[in-house]
Amino acid sequence: MAILSVDLGWLRWSDIGAVIMNRAHTGAIDCEVVRLDPPGLDDDPMRDRGPVNASVLAGRLNHLSNVRGIHILVLDGPQAWKSKQNGYDHARAGERELNTAAKTGLPGLVKPVSYRPIAEFCIDVYDALVWRNWRRLDSADTAIASKGRVLVESAPQAAWKALGLKPLRSKRKATVSELAEAYAALNRMFTIRTNMPPNHDQLQAIVGGLAGLAIEAQEQDGLRLVGAPPRREDGDWREGFIALPVPPRERGRAAAQSSDELRVAG
Repeated sequence: MAILSVDLGWLRWSDIGAVIMNRAHTGAIDCEVVRLDPPGLDDDPMRDRGPVNASVLAGRLNHLSNVRGIHILVLDGPQAWKSKQNGYDHARAGERELNTAAKTGLPGLVKPVSYRPIAEFCIDVYDALVWRNWRRLDSADTAIASKGRVLVESAPQAAWKALGLKPLRSKRKATVSELAEAYAALNRMFTIRTNMPPNHDQLQAIVGGLAGLAIEAQEQDGLRLVGAPPRREDGDWREGFIALPVPPRERGRAAAQSSDELRVAG
């Protein structure tokens, strides 16, 4: 079975990286880069201009998943706001543990403040997909987590670090050679086959999607979850797990470590 991994963008449709990932019988990971074309006629020169509508994007992701038989959808970006009871002033538990560059606080509060539009957009995408009968990942048990239609939050920069690899620089700063080096480093750890050379957004979607593949295959030691389970609080979704891939060399001990951490978080 395949999963769909998406590196979200909201300013332009072309900023969205979407990859369908599937593990072949040989053990290789096949990655099909797909386009999420913006609405409008092909001859409209302004059709790529955003901001992207969260509901429209959710509809396209849902349709693509239905057509391709996908039930694991991996999205980067925050899925919810901070809980008042998590013990941190300005971040969700998972963001604090990973020391992410941006922190999602109480509803409407984001650090840095410039990140607020993308944070709100991401949460809106999750909500729009839940309305379409998806659910946020709510269990550390992959046998349970892989049932139904599941939304998994990724953090590509943290995923690179979790694999012991150098994270990509921002899209504005990363060079073509840096992308090639990162792709080669990832290929030395996993055999990855793509239908075209991935750009920055697509490569981020690939590394983030590795944890989703582990969930789909019910490989408990193939991922590590950080943070706390998603829950409703004062009418908003709060917290939520962030899923990270585990390097093949460490896959014997990851499941027990993840279970212990989540027992404490719960």
